Amino acid sequence: MSRIIIDVNKLNFKYDSDDQNYLLKELSFHVKQGEWLSIIGHNGSGKSTTVRLLDGLLSAESGQIYISGQELTEKNLWQIRRQIGMVFQNPDNQFVGATVEDDIAFGLENQGLSKDEMENRITEALAMVGMSAFRDKEPARLSGGQKQRVAIAGVIAMRPDIMILDEATSMLDPNGRREVMSLIKKVRDTYGLTVISITHDLDEVNLSDRVLVMKKGQVELDLSPRELFSEENRNLLDLGLDQPFSSRLQMSLIEAGVLSDFDYMTEEELGDRLWELASSK
Repeated sequence: MSRIIIDVNKLNFKYDSDDQNYLLKELSFHVKQGEWLSIIGHNGSGKSTTVRLLDGLLSAESGQIYISGQELTEKNLWQIRRQIGMVFQNPDNQFVGATVEDDIAFGLENQGLSKDEMENRITEALAMVGMSAFRDKEPARLSGGQKQRVAIAGVIAMRPDIMILDEATSMLDPNGRREVMSLIKKVRDTYGLTVISITHDLDEVNLSDRVLVMKKGQVELDLSPRELFSEENRNLLDLGLDQPFSSRLQMSLIEAGVLSDFDYMTEEELGDRLWELASSK
């Protein structure tokens, strides 16, 4: 059984100390090593605040966060941050180097690595994300999808145990989102990373092992993607969420008489089912 790599215990947080309303209220959950956890919910439900607390960018009023068995404190903040790589919504906010290579090297220099080790990691990371040919390019001149690939390469080169995606694909077109999420899956499988994904795109959720639905600073649901999109839990609109494309298409096919009943399927599974139906006629 995989060990727990992140353990959040009764976190309470508010941005204004004088405010009586807490954004997070007694928030508790865990993440297993190697797991892909998606966190979804309304805007303002506390998703992004939660991951910023995990990385020490914010400090909770009370409660504990354990990363790899160590409680996150001011004393070990920088040590624990080395275990976590974050990719934000707008990659422009992360770039600090004049070239792609310089940008990736920045984080490695802070780790005190040798020049040879840095070169090896940069080369490996850029090859992994398919951006080797852009090594000497200016990050600002890249497309949105290319910028996110570089941001992911920067995380890969740091060799963290945990990758956090804070709405990392929300500014991309559908093709860009699919490419980046396919890349994340490849990176996760290659390096055995634990992935936490904050997203509004439920098609992305299909890639995860587990889903937390947050509502008003608390965990409303903790279940698998298949359970979330099943008929028993099709109250997603009540949670401020939409259904994934495959579910919407399946319901339309039921109304048209092509399918008889609802049983959640991914896009690939639905395609296979339709092919079976067409082949049987």
